[in-house]
Amino acid sequence: MVKLTKRTVDAAKVSDKDYFIWDDDLPGFGLRVFASGKRSYLVQYRAGGRSRRYTIGLHGVWTAETARQEAKVQLGRIAHGDNPAEERQLDHKALTIKELCALYVADLNAGLILGKGGRPKKQTTIVTDSGRIERHIIPLLGARRVKDLTKADVNKLMKDIIAGKSRISVKTKKLRGRAIVRGGPGTATRTIGLLGGILTYAVDAGIIETNPTHGVKKPKYAIRTRRLTEDEYRTLGEMLREAVKTEKYATTVEIIRQIALTGCRRSEIIGLKWAEADTASSCLRLSDSKEGESVRPIGLPVVEFLDERRKVLDGSVGTYVFPGPRAEDGAFGGFPNHWEQIFRNSALADVTPHVLRHSFASIANDLGFTEVTIAALVGHAKGSVTSKYIHSLDTALVMAADTIAGYIQGLLDGKAFKQTAYALDRDSRKAALERFLSRAINGNNDERVAA
Repeated sequence: MVKLTKRTVDAAKVSDKDYFIWDDDLPGFGLRVFASGKRSYLVQYRAGGRSRRYTIGLHGVWTAETARQEAKVQLGRIAHGDNPAEERQLDHKALTIKELCALYVADLNAGLILGKGGRPKKQTTIVTDSGRIERHIIPLLGARRVKDLTKADVNKLMKDIIAGKSRISVKTKKLRGRAIVRGGPGTATRTIGLLGGILTYAVDAGIIETNPTHGVKKPKYAIRTRRLTEDEYRTLGEMLREAVKTEKYATTVEIIRQIALTGCRRSEIIGLKWAEADTASSCLRLSDSKEGESVRPIGLPVVEFLDERRKVLDGSVGTYVFPGPRAEDGAFGGFPNHWEQIFRNSALADVTPHVLRHSFASIANDLGFTEVTIAALVGHAKGSVTSKYIHSLDTALVMAADTIAGYIQGLLDGKAFKQTAYALDRDSRKAALERFLSRAINGNNDERVAA
């Protein structure tokens, strides 16, 4: 009869091969004596028709008595249907956050991760998400196992990003270009939101049962309130008139004006295709905006700009309204650098293309248009229902687009005037706009100041 005690374990002789000593008092509890001289406690049992071994630990770390108590615990679990050896194996193979992110990015690039409206995420979003994964999530959390992640870990990640622990200088694709990844509250909020999406993906895949980001309190986005005043619109107009004197800025100046006059996103104007410019219906029929397909009413100043630009380009009209300078048919690519050069050290150095979009909506609100009308004009999600039924645009939307674009154009040209509206007919609209500007030139500004 053998009972595993300190004496019997210490007395076990080393052989040329590994061998086992089994405890007669507790069936399944044993000691493995290695040829190297190590001794290890274990439990042997049957599960699923197979003999399985579960290693408790080395003698010296474990005593014979503590190993016996652990063996009783594990044998009790086995009696209730558990399989500790398989659990440990699965535990060792458990996915890390880094490995989960690799699976997520692969599906993201394959178009299997859906974003707004159940559509695959756009390439620009994929690039942004991949950057946040590589620069924040993996460096700070990559080694953690997904199944071990807790809400406390998520909170710590958020605080670390806010504190700048993932701050780094990274090389960009531009020649000799580098970018500083700084972190901060905004980056933390967006990164935790992305991590939440990745962990929801893990829940759907059966990797984990719950998402530990749920309930985490994120910093609120700073509400963007920056908009151009009327004086700043005039300043912008002066800057653009000065910039266009330099030939290389000509296309950028036109893009800036059209962003200001339409309230479109920068990417929507830069990537605008002639096939999307429906001047006959006074709208842009964008095939791939942030909200998917989107119809945007445009004012007469924009309509006439597009018609005139088409005439000027004539036989050289390609795919894009603002083509790049090279022979291949691509969109204009110099906008970011030109914007920075035009606005650097100016009175509007803090203005971004989004400020022009926000200002368009703010002007529309100032002029008394409803939130639903403004949403339809700028393509917000709340106005997307409009694009589902519009084929020929509602007169009220075109009138709104005319009024706002005409108002902003007047400010850019250094004028000031009161609100007006236009009929849908092109000739009537043009005549009304001429009268509108005439009143501004002939003293309407003085009336307004006096009022």
